[in-house]
Amino acid sequence: MLAINLFNGLVYGALLIVMCSGLALIYGLRRVVNFAHGSLYMLGAYLGYSIASHSNFWVALVAAPAVMALLGVLLDRYGFRLLQDRDPLSVVLVTFGLLLIIEDFVQSVWGKSNLSVAAPEALNTSVDLLGTPVPAYRLAVIAVGALVALGLSLWLRYSKVGLFVRAASTDPTTTAMQGVNTDVLSAGVVGLGTALAGVVAAPFLSLSPSMSSDVIIDSFVVVVVGGLGSLVGAFVAAMVLGMVQALGAVYLPDLSAVLPFVIMVAVLVWKPAGFAGSRT
Repeated sequence: MLAINLFNGLVYGALLIVMCSGLALIYGLRRVVNFAHGSLYMLGAYLGYSIASHSNFWVALVAAPAVMALLGVLLDRYGFRLLQDRDPLSVVLVTFGLLLIIEDFVQSVWGKSNLSVAAPEALNTSVDLLGTPVPAYRLAVIAVGALVALGLSLWLRYSKVGLFVRAASTDPTTTAMQGVNTDVLSAGVVGLGTALAGVVAAPFLSLSPSMSSDVIIDSFVVVVVGGLGSLVGAFVAAMVLGMVQALGAVYLPDLSAVLPFVIMVAVLVWKPAGFAGSRT
C-alpha cells in the first residue's frame, strides 16, 4: 500500500514538473508572476481533447503544444513585455483578468461538464511493478516529467541559447548590450513555457473549467518553495509536493488540503528565498 502511494506521489510530482516548468521559466526571464498559467494549462488540455477527438492522442500531443506555443509568443509580445516594468499589482490584475477570460472562453466552447481523454491504446494497459499492477500511462507521465527536467536542465546549462536565457534572467540590460535580442529570446521562452502546459495531464486528470484554480495553487506553491526563478528548485519542490499530496490524502485526509501551505510556510520561515533562491 505504501509503495502504491509513493508511486502516485511520484506520478503527481512528475506532472507538476511539466506544469511548473513554464511558470518558473516565465518568471525567471520576464519577472512576471503569471496568474493565468493555470488557465493556459486548462486551455492546452481542452485543445488536446478536441484534437484527440478528431484524430488521435499522438497528434494532439504534438498539435496542442504547438498551438499553445504560438499563443505564448503572442502573450509575451502583447502582454508580458508590456508588464515587465509595471508594479506587481498591475501584473496581478492583468494576468488574473486573462485567467477569467480564458475560463469563460473554455466554458463557452466546451461547456461546464467534466470531460476526459482516453489514454492511447499503446499505454492503456497495466505494467507489473514490484508485484503490483500500475497503469502504463502513469509510468509514461513519470518518463515525460524526467525528460522535461533533464532536457531543460541540459538546454539551460550547455546550449548557447540556454546561456543567453540564464544571462538575461540575471541582467537583461547587460545581455541586450552584448547583442542578444532579449525580446525574441523572451518570446521563445514564454512560448516554450506555455507549450508545456496541458495535454500530458488530460488522460490523467478530469477536464473541467475549475481545474485551472487547482493547478495554479499547486504550481505557485512549487515555484515559491523551490525559489522564484529557479528551475532546479521547482523540480525538487514538485517532487516533494507530489509525495506530500499523495501520502497526505491517505494518512491525513482531513489536513491534506492545507499540507502544501504548511510546507510553504515552513520552508519560507527556514529559508525565505526557497530551496534554491533565485538561481536558474
